[in-house]
Amino acid sequence: MYARLLMPPEDSFFLFGPRGVGKTAWLRKTFPGALYFDLLEDRTWNRLLTDPGRLDTDIAASHRDWVVIDEIQRAPALLNEVHRLIESRGIRFALTSSSARKLRRRGVNLLAGRALTHHMHPLTARELAGDFDLARGLKWGGLPHACTIADPEPFLQSYVASWLREEVQQEGLSRNIAAFGRFLEAASFSQGAVLNMASVARDCSVSAKVVEGYFQILDDLLIGYRLPAFTRRAKRRVALHPKFYFFDAGVFRAIRPVGPLDAPEEIRGAALETFFLQHLRAHNDYGNLGYSLHYWRTPTGREVDFVLYGERGLRAFEVKASERVRSGDLDALREFLKDYPMATAKLVYLGNRRWHEGGIDVLPVAEVLKELDAHL
Repeated sequence: MYARLLMPPEDSFFLFGPRGVGKTAWLRKTFPGALYFDLLEDRTWNRLLTDPGRLDTDIAASHRDWVVIDEIQRAPALLNEVHRLIESRGIRFALTSSSARKLRRRGVNLLAGRALTHHMHPLTARELAGDFDLARGLKWGGLPHACTIADPEPFLQSYVASWLREEVQQEGLSRNIAAFGRFLEAASFSQGAVLNMASVARDCSVSAKVVEGYFQILDDLLIGYRLPAFTRRAKRRVALHPKFYFFDAGVFRAIRPVGPLDAPEEIRGAALETFFLQHLRAHNDYGNLGYSLHYWRTPTGREVDFVLYGERGLRAFEVKASERVRSGDLDALREFLKDYPMATAKLVYLGNRRWHEGGIDVLPVAEVLKELDAHL
């Protein structure tokens, strides 16, 4: 198992992350003496769902170590009992979830601040260390299993299919699983693009309202991520609608249909943006850096892929899926710096040379990913 950047909390916590990112493996390694309750196991789930009070009797009075409850969203009523046990017995809980949907409902006890919230992401370049391979990452993403097997393609296809079956169909999140499947493919064509609900709705033959609900399902299941536009103290008219990304480059490519009319450079560009965003989100969360993540775009089409804003400063990153950088590739960052001269600006690309030009650092993306903390 790769050493993860997430530091073990000292008190009870929620750990959110999509299926397959390694939450359970990390918990078992980090808390070897913990008592485990796996709510994906039908017998355990049914037993605690019908009588949450059994949790108290299942935890021996002498138990002083952690208690892990996997996939807590499957039995939100258990949170009342967890809350009581934290207060009455001082038990520390690690509560994992691959869905925020049921936990966001009104009336669900989120422990009134007695449990911090953490997130786990696909593996990063720093976590993979000597095993990191940029070309492999762009093709297969960062899910731990995809990083450790010879041929990840069948796994990723199965991952998407089983996620559809177990998360969407079994939980009754979509009445029409065929329409939702078409929506996933349509959404993959929006990867890294400004969301246009009407266009996606036309592509999958449902209404825009239904599509909005589908995107919300992706958000809630931590499979999709909407990147908002950066508008703070804007000096010009800028884009307002969010951009959309699947959470992992390998999952995106498993969903995205490819035919003879698809340009390889277009898919590679979307995969590289996705892969870079995976790393930004992971380092921001693991390091508790406190950045809000955005993109910036002018009405004339000048766009900066990622803008990070927080107490640590203002950072702008442009990502180019090319081994060469032309002067025109820096234009969007130059425009951004005119409006925000206090920002640090970097263009990352697939080449090997690094240089500085007009206040902009041009850097190889593989090097930046390995040492991303130094750039944040």
